[in-house]
Amino acid sequence: MAATELNPQEIIPRVLTRYSPVVVDRAEGLYLWDIHGERWADFTSGIAVVNTGHCHPKVVAAIREQAGKIIHAQANILAHEPMMRLAQAITATMPPKLNQVFFSNSGAEAVEGAVKLAKAATGRPAIIAFRGAFHGRTHLAMALTSSRVKVRGHYEPLVPSIYYAPYPYPFRNPYGVPPDEVDLVCLAELERLFETMVMPDDVAAIIVEPMLGEGGYILPPKRFLQNLRRLCDQYGILLIADEIQTGVGRTGRMWAFEHFEIVPDIVTVAKGIASGLPLSAVVANRELMDKWAPGAHGGTYGGNAVACAAGVATFEVMREERLPENAERVGNFLMAQLRELQDEFPVIGEVRGLGLMIGVEFVKPDRSPNPDAVKRVIQRAQELRTLLITAGEHDQVIRVIPPLIISQRQAEEFLDVFAEAVKSAS
Repeated sequence: MAATELNPQEIIPRVLTRYSPVVVDRAEGLYLWDIHGERWADFTSGIAVVNTGHCHPKVVAAIREQAGKIIHAQANILAHEPMMRLAQAITATMPPKLNQVFFSNSGAEAVEGAVKLAKAATGRPAIIAFRGAFHGRTHLAMALTSSRVKVRGHYEPLVPSIYYAPYPYPFRNPYGVPPDEVDLVCLAELERLFETMVMPDDVAAIIVEPMLGEGGYILPPKRFLQNLRRLCDQYGILLIADEIQTGVGRTGRMWAFEHFEIVPDIVTVAKGIASGLPLSAVVANRELMDKWAPGAHGGTYGGNAVACAAGVATFEVMREERLPENAERVGNFLMAQLRELQDEFPVIGEVRGLGLMIGVEFVKPDRSPNPDAVKRVIQRAQELRTLLITAGEHDQVIRVIPPLIISQRQAEEFLDVFAEAVKSAS
C-alpha cells in the first residue's frame, strides 16, 4: 500500500491527539517534507526533542556506525562504551556533585526513577509537586501532573501522598499582590502545607520544572527556585529538577537550573538528550545513587547502545556548534521582535521565555485566555507551511521551540509568517 493511501484517522488511535495534518516523508535541519513534497518549517522540534535539528549528519553517522556493531546491549548484562561515554558527557556539563547517571527510555520513566530514588534514599513517603506541572503519563508521573485534567481524569485512584503547591505565574496573579511578589505567596503556600497537610520530615522530595512546560511556558523569578533550594536544605528534602523539556541547551544554557544559580539533588533528562531516539536519564550524586540497592530499579532497554551513541554525538554537536549560545542569541532576537508584535496586536498578552523556549500567550480584551485566537494563528501558520503547538491549561499559549541550529535568517522568515498569522487571527 502506498503511503499516500494511508489514512491516519483510520490507523492512529484517537487518544493520540495530532497537532497537524502532516504525513512526513523526510526531514533535515529546521525543515520537514511531507509525502507530497511540500516543505514545512518545524517550530515544534518534535516537542523540544530535535535540538540539534532533524537528522544532523553527525548524529546520523553515529547511529549508523553503532547499529552495525551492536543494537541491544542490556545494561544488567553488558557494559558498553556509548553508555559510559554519554554518562561522562552529561555529568561534564553539570555541577561536580551530579556525577552518576541512570538511563531509561522516556521522560516519564526518568521521573518515576527520580521519585523512587528519593524515597529509597530518604525513607520518606511523600512528594510535593506544583500546580500546572507536567511530569508524564505513567501512573506515578500523571499523579504528579496537574497541567490539565485530561491527563489524570478517569484514572483514580492515583498514587497517594502527593501534595501540590502553586507555581508563580506573574501574568495571571490571583493573589492581589504585585506581580513581583507572587513567588513569595507561592512559597508561603508551600510552607503552609507543612502546617496543615504533611510534615516536612515525611517529604522525600519536591519536584519542580525550572520553567513550566505544558502548563504554559511560565518563567518563575530566580528568587523562587533559590528559596525552594533553601527550604529543601532546611528540612532535609531532596530537590528534583525536571529538565526534560528545558534541558540540553533549550534555554540558552545546557540546563535551565543554571539560570537560577542553584544545584538540584536529582535531575531528570530526556527529550533533547539523543536527538530523537528514545532515551532519558536520572542524574544524581554517587552517594545518593548508592542508596539504591542493586536490583531496586531497572529496565530492559535503558541505556540502549544505539540511543546512547546518538546521545554522545548530540552532546558533541551541542559543544562544537555552540548551540546553547545560539539558542540564547536567536531566542533574544525572537523575543524582542515578538514583543514588538505584541505592541501592535493586543491579542498577544505576554511573550516570555528563556533561549528558544518561548511562550506567546493570547488573550481576550479582558485579558482572559483566548484559545480561539491560538487555533486561528496555528491554522494560518500551517497554511503557510509552519508548524506550531500549544501549551497552557486552556491552550492559550503558543510555543516557539525551533531546533537550536536555527539561523538569524530562518528566524526572520518565521517572524514574517507569525506576524501574518496573528494579523489574520486578529
